[in-house]
Amino acid sequence: MKTLNVIWLMVMACVLNIMPVFGQSESKNNKVIADCSTAKSEFIKADGLMNALFEKSYGYVIFPNVGKGGIGVGGATGNGVVYEQNKIVGMAKLSQLSIGLQAGGQAYREVIFFESKKELDRFKNSQFEFSAQASAVAAKSGASANAKYTNGVMVFTMQKGGLMYEASIGGQEFKFKKI
Repeated sequence: MKTLNVIWLMVMACVLNIMPVFGQSESKNNKVIADCSTAKSEFIKADGLMNALFEKSYGYVIFPNVGKGGIGVGGATGNGVVYEQNKIVGMAKLSQLSIGLQAGGQAYREVIFFESKKELDRFKNSQFEFSAQASAVAAKSGASANAKYTNGVMVFTMQKGGLMYEASIGGQEFKFKKI
């Protein structure tokens, strides 16, 4: 069983690493940008106070469609758009691997706010990742009222669909491409 989990982990790592990161056509990038606009509206609809975060943060990245799944070993992936002072500056790729008690699949949205240029630059230089200890706030009415930046970063997620049981550890890593 342990050998099988190791094999699954290796396969998932390979699949996530060979998937096209930024080889998308302009029309696919435009679709991701349009989906980000919709996702931003949905985040604000869920919690009107998030509008101030979008306006006042130095930058943010929105991943409008993150797919996640696993049985023992799991993974997630999604494409997003990076904004600096409310202007699009690039595209991003999210990859996640996890191992532990988990089964199922789900889709969600994620937005990461950057408090200053320093944190956004770390993201843009692909020197940014979340460890297993990172936490995100579920976007719902009033959730952002008491949310605080941790190490210059604030994360919100919004469930879109699916069902996943999970007690696993893993981390998210990101890649950035300027447009």
